[in-house]
Amino acid sequence: MKTGLYLHIPFCKQKCNYCDFASFAGREILMKDYVSALLAEAKNSPVHQFETLYIGGGTPSLLPVELLEQLTQGIENCFGAISHFYESTFEANPESLTEEKLIFLKKAGFNRLSMGLQSFHDRELQTLGRIHTQGDFLRAYETARQVGFQNINIDLIAGIPGQTLASFLTSLQHVLSLQPQHLSVYGLQIEEGTPFFERGVVCDQLLMRRMLEETRACLLAAGFHHYEISNFARPGFEAKHNTHYWQYGEYIGLGSSAASFIEGVRKQNVPNLEEYIRRIKSGQSPVDFQEKLEGQALEGEKLLLALRQLDGVAPTEKQLSFFESEIKNHIEQGLLERVGKKVKLTEEGLFLANEVFCSFVAPFESICK
Repeated sequence: MKTGLYLHIPFCKQKCNYCDFASFAGREILMKDYVSALLAEAKNSPVHQFETLYIGGGTPSLLPVELLEQLTQGIENCFGAISHFYESTFEANPESLTEEKLIFLKKAGFNRLSMGLQSFHDRELQTLGRIHTQGDFLRAYETARQVGFQNINIDLIAGIPGQTLASFLTSLQHVLSLQPQHLSVYGLQIEEGTPFFERGVVCDQLLMRRMLEETRACLLAAGFHHYEISNFARPGFEAKHNTHYWQYGEYIGLGSSAASFIEGVRKQNVPNLEEYIRRIKSGQSPVDFQEKLEGQALEGEKLLLALRQLDGVAPTEKQLSFFESEIKNHIEQGLLERVGKKVKLTEEGLFLANEVFCSFVAPFESICK
């Protein structure tokens, strides 16, 4: 069975106003100990052969070159050459992605780069709490192309406070002119605990939907494949690591807060940096939580993840035994449609996907209407 490997690098120069990920600003002093702990955990991995590699964060590109060297050498010692992974992605932010780091990453064997742009307008970047500028991004992107990266993803956000439809479409057109192989376009979500939430920021949902509708039309016309709710790719450049998640494949996650899913059991490491490092150094397990889904909960999660993909899913008999009425209701509401043996989100369903997904998540007696 195919298995993916994820390494979490939780360090950031500054925490963004919308970010609820397990990432920390101003903790660079822990980087060296953290990388050592991460590689110690890697040696104890229950799996040592993987098809895909994804290094995410946080801001992995914040690591200095000497720690990148230690990290990649440790990966090779445990799991083989990075160039042997079918897909190996490195996540980066423009302000910390230097020419030296890009040359190193390419030489190390990474074949995919994911760059967090979010907007082409400096004012909108400032609103988000990003610390790069449009110019920083263009320099990093051009350098990435020059050193040989031929598979680059760019992230954009729709619905930034103060953003207009015109400014968003300008960002989108600028990005298209750069000819990336992949685009991830997310509607802004205001999550509890973030600065935006604390300030009472509210998104204009109708405007955000218009932005996402325009995105879909524009990218389809430009030859992109809309293969997952927020993801578009040139044919053949779909993200294989993430697709593996949506197809309920197994994966190992290493690092603080990283999750693993093996033999039906999901585990998640402790999120606190110091505690993660302490546990690894003392020979303790970093796992903070684990569960094994069975029955209705298991089949519901499989359906939820599969329906994120625009090709849809052919429900099994077991899944229909649990959720046939819910699927039928969503078809009647125009949020799902049948195409042959498959069920998939309609175009309307793309923008109301959470209303569909909550039908497949426990507690099932609280199914949303």
